[in-house]
Amino acid sequence: MRLMHLGLPVRDVRRSRRFYETYFGFDPATVQEYEDGTTIIRDVGGFDLALHGGQEVGALPEFLHFGFRLSGPEAVRELLARVEAGGAEIIERYDTPAHVSFKCADPDGHRVEAYWEPG
Repeated sequence: MRLMHLGLPVRDVRRSRRFYETYFGFDPATVQEYEDGTTIIRDVGGFDLALHGGQEVGALPEFLHFGFRLSGPEAVRELLARVEAGGAEIIERYDTPAHVSFKCADPDGHRVEAYWEPG
């Protein structure tokens, strides 16, 4: 069994799509749009991100987040630099020999983690 789908309420689907396409590898060629305002976009690993547009996104619990495991510490550092340059809010960051990660906020305030850990 493997988790392969995440649904997120968003205010503006296009804005959210750009964020996840630009930084987290979701492929615009895979977009499927539905009459209820949901857009599904897939990454290279087959993970589906369902963005449900026109939603009010209220305050979220501080710990609530989802993450992307990257291939190595330098990949995390490079992505962090790109995300920072793009103006996304960086919520936290760690850079130790055993763990390199950061959390940022997507356009609706969902906390997204990029991380690497050995083994």
